[in-house]
Amino acid sequence: MSETLRKKLEDEIRALKHELNHELPLELRRAVALGDLSENAEYLTARQRQDYVRARVAQLSKRLTDISLVNFNNIPRDRVALGSTVIVYDAQKSAEIEYKIVTSEEADAPKGMISTSSPIGRSLLGKQVGETVTVQTPSGNKEFEILKLTTIHDEA
Repeated sequence: MSETLRKKLEDEIRALKHELNHELPLELRRAVALGDLSENAEYLTARQRQDYVRARVAQLSKRLTDISLVNFNNIPRDRVALGSTVIVYDAQKSAEIEYKIVTSEEADAPKGMISTSSPIGRSLLGKQVGETVTVQTPSGNKEFEILKLTTIHDEA
């Protein structure tokens, strides 16, 4: 897992825990002071936010654990996988495009960083140089030929 991603997840968890333990209790106390809780929109909103923040902290913590368990020794050295940089030829555009295969948290399509769960990312996973893949996208099928592959092992 990249250090940047780990830090990003940890920072978001830290901020949410601060909100959960410091800011939301103050909001709830202020709302309770307003009186009748059954018709108190401020109280209901603060409770809903509290429930959301708890769920998000749990989700991010699980994701952080899952990502930290990735065994980089199991990532192939000759096929597209997490961390690979792939140069493909797009026949429709008559152009070479570079993609970096990343986690969903790191994805940034305009910068060429595509998720392993995106249509292009899923289609490229497990492929080798010289192979052609067809990707079904919202704008129709695209065909890419893999020209060059640099795996996470090559970049280390």
